[in-house]
Amino acid sequence: MTENVIEKLQLLPNQPGVYIMKDNHGKIIYVGKAVVLKNRVRQYFQTNKNHSAKVKSMVAKIDDFETIITGSEIEALILECNLIKKHRPKYNISLKDDKTYPYVKVTLNEPYPRVLTTRRVVKDGARYFGPYTNAGAVHESIKLLRRLFPLRSCKNMDVDRPCLEYHIKRCLAPCTGNVDVSEYNDMIKAVCLFLEGRSDAVEKNLTERMAAAADNFKFELAAKLRDQLIAVRKISEKQNIVTGAGDQDAVGMARSEFGVCMQVFFIRSGKMVGRDHFLVTGSEEESDETVLEAFLKQYYNQATFIPREVLLPFELSEQSLLEAWLSKQKAARVELESPKRGTKKDIVQMATGNAEKFLADEATKLKQANAQTLGAVAELQRHLQLSKAPNRMECFDISHIQGSETVASMVVFEGGVPNKAAYRRFKIRSAEGKPDDFLSMREVTMRRYGDSVVEDMPDLIIIDGGKGQLSSALEIIRGAGHLLVPVVGLAKQFEYIFTEGESEPVILPRHSQALYLVQRIRDEAHRFAVTYHRKLRSKRNLVSVLDHIVGIGPKRRKLLLDYFGSVDKIKTANVEAMAGITGMNLPAAQAVYNFFASRNEI
Repeated sequence: MTENVIEKLQLLPNQPGVYIMKDNHGKIIYVGKAVVLKNRVRQYFQTNKNHSAKVKSMVAKIDDFETIITGSEIEALILECNLIKKHRPKYNISLKDDKTYPYVKVTLNEPYPRVLTTRRVVKDGARYFGPYTNAGAVHESIKLLRRLFPLRSCKNMDVDRPCLEYHIKRCLAPCTGNVDVSEYNDMIKAVCLFLEGRSDAVEKNLTERMAAAADNFKFELAAKLRDQLIAVRKISEKQNIVTGAGDQDAVGMARSEFGVCMQVFFIRSGKMVGRDHFLVTGSEEESDETVLEAFLKQYYNQATFIPREVLLPFELSEQSLLEAWLSKQKAARVELESPKRGTKKDIVQMATGNAEKFLADEATKLKQANAQTLGAVAELQRHLQLSKAPNRMECFDISHIQGSETVASMVVFEGGVPNKAAYRRFKIRSAEGKPDDFLSMREVTMRRYGDSVVEDMPDLIIIDGGKGQLSSALEIIRGAGHLLVPVVGLAKQFEYIFTEGESEPVILPRHSQALYLVQRIRDEAHRFAVTYHRKLRSKRNLVSVLDHIVGIGPKRRKLLLDYFGSVDKIKTANVEAMAGITGMNLPAAQAVYNFFASRNEI
């Protein structure tokens, strides 16, 4: 404990507020609130035998702290939430990646509002719905809204005529004045109600507008409203009624070795309209109550809608304080309830069950990923009888067409997954113009391993090819003094693996993870080599046309390609445009033009 901390501990106030812990670099590492700052802060620096490992680690790093006095505990709670969101301290429980959650934005600050996705909530007069953890679901929601309501989606309103969206009846074309502002805004109100989950209110609104339009003999508008009403009713029929009425959020919670998952069910007007899950980090040593309180603070501090009732899996010691805070946020009464029986209890259990399922699915995915990576590496070690697991594998492949543009690729897999930053490609010089895979393999292995030290060698070298390519590689690798690294050849048919000094191949079991790993490595090496080969061949074919033009040498060829970007654009360029390029002149430009004109290329 530093002298600065000791001195500040003597001056702590007997008032509610927020305390901010900092490390020796001045970085905020924890933010907390207290009813009495003096009592709460001193607890950290008294005997720590009852502290968790996380708290002990945090206290050891505290070099300084600050306190901010507030007028009430609710004000302290609000300030705590805002500071955690701003500074994201290391030792606070936090929602995983909550800054990147998408929102649905309705641009009410525009005369003709749009509906779009965003990841930034700003005070610009627009209305935001969310956050959502599934970006795909957000895009699907917007697609559905645009199918139900003919909303504008374009940014530019300064046009002379309506676009295709208008002609296929997906937009009312407000850009050309085809729709009244009040009529359009009535539709936007329905959109907002729909996003809130109030389909009953949407149906009532559409029904009233349809009747009013029919009474005023606006039958075309009435027909459009009728179609929207039918579509909304079809969507509403898919929603299950789970409670009598009202707006609720039901929160479920589950733990596993992967962390804590919070599942939130959204119930609007008595209907289940959606759900989201959130992963909570930094919660391994915290109690369920502490984690749930931290989640509620952070989630509802950034939520764009707070319901009248929040259903919880268990009661909280700060429940009344959280109710007062949420009520202040909503400017209306909000209740927190931990139901013991009935439909509400069933909803919370359903949310908890979904949270448990999400964590179980994550465990299955991780198990499967491990089987395909580290498990496959260990399995390959057993089949090849290697002295150690081949954590780093390098695989080589040759690519050419009848000896032209011969290239080689080297791909690297570490821990069973590709390390693309370590990939290398080689333009083969020794075998250019003649199809000689053995000579090419000798060159690429010499360039990779000829000057390498033992520390730079992989755990396994894979040569894409049979015994011939393997022998060529071994000649170079062993000749360079690398006697211990295992080198194998992978036959192109059946994935037979040839090893050094053995006439019979190793046949990996079908449907084994080791076989799938070898296939992935081989396919990746082939893809990388073919991509490079095609790039060189394309480059050669592009410039070969310009090479036949008198007066166009390498410099002018480069000037033309840099300026126009492709040979196709050079073909359609006029003489003046080409002559205007610095480094070109009128005779050279005329020669290019005449060359393509004579070939009927323009």
